Amino acid sequence: MATIKDIAKRAGVSISTVSYALNGSPKVTNETTEKILAVAKELNYIPNAAARSLKTRETKIIGIFLTDFSGAFYGDLLQGTKELLVRKGYELIVCSGKQSRWMLPERMIDGAIILDVTFDSEELIRYADRGHKLVVLDRELTHPNINQVLLDNKAGATLATEHLIEEGHRKIYAVTGPSGSFDSKQRLHAVMQVVERTAGITLAIIEGDFNKEGGEHAAKRIMAEHADGQAAAAVFCFNDEMAIGMMNYIAEHHPETRVGEHIHIVGFDNLELAAYSQPRLTTIDYSKRKWGALAAEQLVKLISGAEVENERIYVTLMKGKSVGTA
Repeated sequence: MATIKDIAKRAGVSISTVSYALNGSPKVTNETTEKILAVAKELNYIPNAAARSLKTRETKIIGIFLTDFSGAFYGDLLQGTKELLVRKGYELIVCSGKQSRWMLPERMIDGAIILDVTFDSEELIRYADRGHKLVVLDRELTHPNINQVLLDNKAGATLATEHLIEEGHRKIYAVTGPSGSFDSKQRLHAVMQVVERTAGITLAIIEGDFNKEGGEHAAKRIMAEHADGQAAAAVFCFNDEMAIGMMNYIAEHHPETRVGEHIHIVGFDNLELAAYSQPRLTTIDYSKRKWGALAAEQLVKLISGAEVENERIYVTLMKGKSVGTA
């Protein structure tokens, strides 16, 4: 692999001149710069990002760490993140898995956005103690090098639960996410608070997984418990993936059961897929693109040394087909 020394020897200039030319410095004439760039291209020179970052102390690359890439959730979030970073002169690298974490301590990235439950909070604090800049989307951490951009889970879950109660339901099924999910824990806590302060309401909790399969398993249990058809079931699925899975299961295995009449379902996330459900799913809406963009903006501010405050992404209830009283 060609080095700066090889380019300098071939071009007949000093190593420092090559370095200046490759970095666009005005210290080198246009003629010399063009000559050096031509030689670099001829030798198939590839800049050493690690060496450059040690010299400049920046890579202009941001990492976003995700638990996985499955489902329809991440597209808008990543698009919003990328669009903001491009405007700020940064590139984005998307990571998943423990082996990719070496990029933080090795300073191969200038900072990171975290939406990954497999990261221990203690580990993130250690990185922050070493000066790494982080924005977390999935937990509450207090540190001068960490900023929080959190979804208003409690408000969304409260809106969903109160909606079902206002429709006349006295029993509500809550289909949660995985046990380690920060978002799921916050949503469940809000549901329980609403139920506790509302007389005559009972709550049944079904552990899900934020995937369609979790919604299908929950639907199987709920349909078995409502086989007599005496009362409509009310279900709050903690994300749209599970709500769609539930609706698909009912359509396939219980075609006589009509969603919106015999079973009332509320989701969370307002995925594009939910707009095509029949009937249209009632769900909690927020801008995933804005969430990603705001996280990126806060991280760029942290890196530049600007003051930042923790931010929250607000939510609204988007009603699908109106439901009748149970």
